[in-house]
Amino acid sequence: MKYVLDTHTHTIASGHAYSTIREMARSASELGLELLGITEHAPMMPGACHEIYFHNLKVIDKEMYGVELLLGTELNILNYRGQVDLSHSILKELDIVIASLHIPCIHPGTIEDNTSAYLHVMKNPYVNIIGHPDDSRYKINYKDLVLASKESCVLLELNNSSLTPGGVRQNPLENDITILYYCRQYNVPIVLGSDAHIDTYVGKHNYAEDLVKDIDFPEELIVNKSVAELKKFVNRNKHS
Repeated sequence: MKYVLDTHTHTIASGHAYSTIREMARSASELGLELLGITEHAPMMPGACHEIYFHNLKVIDKEMYGVELLLGTELNILNYRGQVDLSHSILKELDIVIASLHIPCIHPGTIEDNTSAYLHVMKNPYVNIIGHPDDSRYKINYKDLVLASKESCVLLELNNSSLTPGGVRQNPLENDITILYYCRQYNVPIVLGSDAHIDTYVGKHNYAEDLVKDIDFPEELIVNKSVAELKKFVNRNKHS
């Protein structure tokens, strides 16, 4: 399958990434991608941008080098009630919103706590994707996560960075296989994300692609094949 988009990338604005927006867009163009999500870390991540950065995204061109840009954020889930670190007034202006659990921003709790954090954040009308829900440091009930994804129309991400050897997340392969099992069982779509922090990793879904091939995961449940398919899930509240 040809994948035409990457929804999860970071630029130098995120504080621990190393390329500019133009460098990321140029790399996407060279790969033949049609769409690129720029999802900067939200303010509670150490070194990340202030909320004023997100207010000013309107000055950036939405197409570079023939690639459509979706400009947004990767939110930090701050507690088990699903509180995040940008307000609705900011989120409603963004093109794409990912929400994730990150060690610097929330301490791992029980399975019930961690699952609750995800289930509550999926009720946020401006959250489009759950980022890398595959880290055993945050043990969760994956069946409940997948069923909530189906009900809320919030995509679950298969994160290539998680699956890259030497990554910091624990047991991502085992956990991703479990997620994909339930997604297949309940007919729930997923999105592959590179989580690129430098331009040379834009569109790199190789480990994620190998996994979906290895387990024969249905191609029709992978939204990366179509910009139109992705757009059913992002930005859905902006003009409501």
